[in-house]
Amino acid sequence: MGTFTRDEETHGRDNEGLEIEENCMKTRDETASVTQSKDIYTIAYKTPTTTKLDDGDGGSGGGSGPWWGTRHTLGLLLYLGLALAYMVRFILSIAIVAMVDTKPKDDDNETAQDLNNKCPLPNVTNTNNSDYGDGDFDWDSRTQGIILGSFFYGYTASNFIGGRAAEYFGGCLVFGLGVVVPSFLSLFSALCASISKDLFIVLRVLEGLTQGAIFPSISTIMAAWIPPKERGSYCALVFSGTALGTILGMAVGGWLCKTTFLGGWPSVFYVSGGLGVAWGLPWFLLAHDLPEQHPTMTRAELTYITSNRTFITQEKRAPLPIRDIATSIPFWTLMVTTFGYCYESYLLLTMLPTYFSNIQHLDIDSNGLISSLPHIIKIFTTLAWSTMVYQLTIRNIITVKTVRKLSTGVAMYMCSLGLITMIWVDCNKVLSIVVMSAAVSSLGALDSGAVLSEQDIAPNFAGSLKGLTNTLGSATGFLAPAITGFIINDNQTLKGWSTVFGTGALIGIVCVTQYMIFGTDKVQPWNESNKGKSHQSVSEANKA
Repeated sequence: MGTFTRDEETHGRDNEGLEIEENCMKTRDETASVTQSKDIYTIAYKTPTTTKLDDGDGGSGGGSGPWWGTRHTLGLLLYLGLALAYMVRFILSIAIVAMVDTKPKDDDNETAQDLNNKCPLPNVTNTNNSDYGDGDFDWDSRTQGIILGSFFYGYTASNFIGGRAAEYFGGCLVFGLGVVVPSFLSLFSALCASISKDLFIVLRVLEGLTQGAIFPSISTIMAAWIPPKERGSYCALVFSGTALGTILGMAVGGWLCKTTFLGGWPSVFYVSGGLGVAWGLPWFLLAHDLPEQHPTMTRAELTYITSNRTFITQEKRAPLPIRDIATSIPFWTLMVTTFGYCYESYLLLTMLPTYFSNIQHLDIDSNGLISSLPHIIKIFTTLAWSTMVYQLTIRNIITVKTVRKLSTGVAMYMCSLGLITMIWVDCNKVLSIVVMSAAVSSLGALDSGAVLSEQDIAPNFAGSLKGLTNTLGSATGFLAPAITGFIINDNQTLKGWSTVFGTGALIGIVCVTQYMIFGTDKVQPWNESNKGKSHQSVSEANKA
C-alpha cells in the first residue's frame, strides 16, 4: 500500500477525495481507497511487497527493466554535479602547492637529527626551478591549513539548514544551487587571493556555505526516488562522482598549474567554476523532486518506485522529532561514525598533495597525477564493491544491515591500517604511493555503508538527519588541516607526518568499532512521529 496526503486548506471540498482517487487509478494498476482524517486525505494502495519490472518498463535491468530509466538520468546528473562540486571544493589542495613559495630554505639551525628525519631532495643542484613552488604567496604551514580548511567553516554551518530546506523546498532545487553558486564564486578565487589572504578565506567560507546542502539534498532525493534494495548500488554510482571530481581536480589542476594558460594556477579556478555553472542548465531542466512529478516517467517505472519505497509523499512536512532524535542510540552511533570517516577522508583529500610535495618532493604536475591515482582506483573499488553487495542483497544472501556494517568496517579499518603503515614508509616514494592508494580506495566501500544509514533509519527525515551528521562530519574538513598544520608547522619531517597519520588512524578505529557494535538499518519509530499519526508509511501499509 502507498500513501499520499493533501492539506484540506488547499483541497477542502469533499469531492476532491474522489478526484485524487480517480487520478491515482489513471496512473496505478492497483485498487485504491481514499479516507479522510481531519485535514488529511490518505490514499492506500494494495501493492505487492516487492515489484519487479519486465524489460521495457523503465527499470534497472536484471529482471527490473531495461538498462536505462528516468531515475538513471537523474543519477547521471547527480553524478556529474557531485564531480563538479568536488572539483570546486578540493581544487585548492593542488593549486596551493603552486600558489605558495615552497622552495627549500637554508636553515643553519638544522641538526643532524633533523636532516635524518627528512627525505633527500632530488636534483639538489636544480632546486631553484619552477617545479619547486616559486609561488606568489609566502604562507606558512599553519596559514595554509587555515586556508585549506576555510571552505568547511561555511560548509559545516549550512548542512542542517540545507537538509531542512531540501525537505521543504525540494532536494533538486537545493542541490542545483549547491553546485552552481559555489562554482560561480570560484571564478573570483584568483582575484581575491591576490588582493588579500583574508578576502580569499572569506570567499572560501562563502563557497562552503552555499555547498553545504548538497549531501542532505541527495538524501532527500534518494529517499523519494530509489527503493532500499537498489539504493546501495545506485548511491555508490552517484557518490563515485566525488572521486571523479577529485581526480579531475588533482590531475587536470596539476597540469594547468604547470602551464601558462590563463596565468597558470588561476586557471584551475576558472575551469572548475565555469564547468559547474554550465552544468546547472540541464539539471534545472530535467531534474524533479518526486517521480510522480516527472512529465515523461513511464507508468511501470513509477509503479516500481512507489511500491517499493518507504518514503511518505506529503505536501505538509511533519515537524522534526528533535527529542526523539536526541535520545536515539542509532542516530548518535551514526554521528560518531560520520566524524570518523570524514576525518580520514578529509585528511587524505586536503593534505595528500602537501605531503607528496614537502616530504616526497614531487613536482607540481607529478604531484597532481599521483594524488589523483588513489581516487582513480577508488572509482573501480566503489563500483566493484557496490555491485557485489547489491547482488548478494537482492538474492537475500545477506541483509541490508550486514551490507552497511561490512562495507563500513572494510572501508575504515583498511584506511586506518594504511595510515598506520605510512608511519614506517619513510622516503620510499613508490611504497608511499601504493599505501596511500590502498587507503583512499578502500573508502569506496563506504558508499554502500554508513553513508546511507540516514535513509535507512528515518527516510522521512533523511535530509535533516544527513544535515545533522554531515555538520559534525564536515567540521573535520577544517579540523584535519588545522591539526595537521599545527603538527607540521616548522616541522616538515617524517616524524611530524607520522604523528599526523597516527592520529587519523586512531580516530578512524575508535569510530568504526562503535558502529560495528551499535549500528542498525531498522526504521526508527520516530520516523512516523507526525502529529496525530494521521497516515501510514508505505512499509507499514504493506503489512496491513
